[in-house]
Amino acid sequence: MTNDVKTSPLDYQLSAYSYNLPAERIAQNPLTPRDSSKLLVIDNQTTHQHSHFYDLGSWLSSGDLLVLNNTKVIPARLLGHKSSGAAVEVLLIEPVDADHWLALVRPGKRIQPGAEILFGDVNQPLMTGFVKSKDEATGGRVIKLVPNENGSIDDLIYKLGRVPLPPYITESESLPAQYQTVFAERKGAIAAPTAGLHFTDSLLTKLQAKGIQTAEITLHVGIGTFRPVEAADIETHQMHEERIEVPAETVEKIRQTKANGGRVIAVGTTSTRALEGTAAICGELTPYIGRTDLFIYPGYQWQVIDGLITNFHLPGSSLLMMVSALIGRERLMEIYEDAIAQSYRFYSFGDAMLILPEAIAV
Repeated sequence: MTNDVKTSPLDYQLSAYSYNLPAERIAQNPLTPRDSSKLLVIDNQTTHQHSHFYDLGSWLSSGDLLVLNNTKVIPARLLGHKSSGAAVEVLLIEPVDADHWLALVRPGKRIQPGAEILFGDVNQPLMTGFVKSKDEATGGRVIKLVPNENGSIDDLIYKLGRVPLPPYITESESLPAQYQTVFAERKGAIAAPTAGLHFTDSLLTKLQAKGIQTAEITLHVGIGTFRPVEAADIETHQMHEERIEVPAETVEKIRQTKANGGRVIAVGTTSTRALEGTAAICGELTPYIGRTDLFIYPGYQWQVIDGLITNFHLPGSSLLMMVSALIGRERLMEIYEDAIAQSYRFYSFGDAMLILPEAIAV
């Protein structure tokens, strides 16, 4: 899919991706059932419609393909302490090898290489973290985890850790399972692929009955997804790499869908990044296991997806810029203003948006 969305110099300025969001519009808890959320549908190049997620099937056609991210959030937030008793918070990002993890640590300035972090009871910690080195790319630390009792590191992470929620969710009463998609299978993310949170098993069954297929990729959501863009000129922003896998079965389903005239709808910016990132690395969509640091912003030439299901994103985020690359920044910001006026719920536990191919200037 070529991209003829008109761009302007403002599209490359961070300041152009700002908007005012009332605090009460930030969703603190998910809705029950999951698919009762609102769905803003951008179905052509000039207007949009208001719907609900449980009506997703009415906006899709038999032969369409939804691409889901099957990553599963791990309890990556560990509360520990130094031998002095001072509290330390560790957010595991990804494993380096069998017993070393890349992690963000607070307070970072006080936790230098050589430090030890104890997890569990002050007098009988269940696991010790030995800080080995700094990681300049993330500002984090490489930590060696050593169990102090029988059991694997993975077992102790699940015993001691908590599922990390984004910092803007401050008053949530949600259960850990509500921050997982119903199709989460492969452990490794530190944040949920939130567009997928709206799906229920029953909705997926209804979509399948209509002839709407699904395929899966894996992108383990890391800091690349949610770290803000800080460069005034967004073209100088460097994304952090995230681990992805696009299996052969998914590649074949996408090829068949396009050959049969169906539409490939990515569920979430993470699915989008995995598919487009693979095509950028390999020259075309092909089975791939590796990493991507693809940054999508206005002017990007789309190679794989035809449409997108996504949530409403933070000002100045790379995710907002990715969606702008589909329909144009000015139009997206106008739609966000309407969503706020219509009392849509924003961010991870918020409502959803569906961008159909007819809305994309090609």
